[in-house]
Parts: sequence; C-alpha cells; structure tokens
Amino acid sequence: MHSLVRRYIKTAIAFLIAGLLIGGWMIVRRELSQRPPSPYEVSAHTHTLFVGFVMMMILGVALWLFPRPDKNDTHYRPALVEAAYWLLTVGTAARTIGELLRPTLAAAFVRWLIVLSGFAQIAGLLLFFSTMWSRIRGLGSSAREARGERF
Repeated sequence: MHSLVRRYIKTAIAFLIAGLLIGGWMIVRRELSQRPPSPYEVSAHTHTLFVGFVMMMILGVALWLFPRPDKNDTHYRPALVEAAYWLLTVGTAARTIGELLRPTLAAAFVRWLIVLSGFAQIAGLLLFFSTMWSRIRGLGSSAREARGERF
C-alpha cells in the first residue's frame, strides 16, 4: 500500500474519532444540560464524519484499488492527488473548527473561515476525481464483454 493511500485512510480514521467525540459531546450537552446542538454544531459533526471520514476513506481505497495509470497517461499526476489530500484535510479540519466556534463567535474571520474551508473541500474533491478520471478504466473487461460475458 502506497504511503499516500495510508495517509488518506489514517486521516479518515482520525476524522472518525473527531466526529465521534463531537457527537458524544453533543449528546451529553443535550441530555444533561438541556442544550440542543446548534445548526453549526450539527454541520461540524456531519462534515467531520461524511467528508472527513467517509469521503477520505473512499478516496484512499479508490487510490489503492483503481488500475495503475497507463504508461502513456499524461493526465494522472500523483502531486495533484496529494494536493487534493491537503485541500480536503485542511478544509475539513478548518470547517469543523469554524463551525464549532460559530455559535459563540460571529466574527467575520470565523464566517470567512467556514466559507473558504468549504470551498477547499469542494476543490479537493473535484481535483481528486478529475485527476483520477483516466484511471477509471477496464483492464481486460472489453475482451470479456466481446466474448459475451455479463457482470
């Protein structure tokens, strides 16, 4: 397993732990202090789990399992997949922090942090899939399909 794949998967696990801790904190506060979570806290929890854990895990496994780039492939560049990793990781972490700060701190820099980190998440996902596009291909499947195999 390539080091970048391990980084995607281990980062996904770190976001899972963070998401579980946020969820536990929200439950304790709701049930023991009668303070329901704000929409910002729900958003932080959701993005930490769905983008930070689920998407990072999907991207790491996809990077690991997709066929290697073709020898003539000039589109696939590992540096872009690494840039996507950093955009997604920093974007998700910053968004989580910003969303958790937002109920008590409405300063413009926190609002901008949330917006810019959300766009970093979008950019990271788009960059990853545009870079991986050429690796989404069948290896030998066209020959099997020509023989009439169905799968």
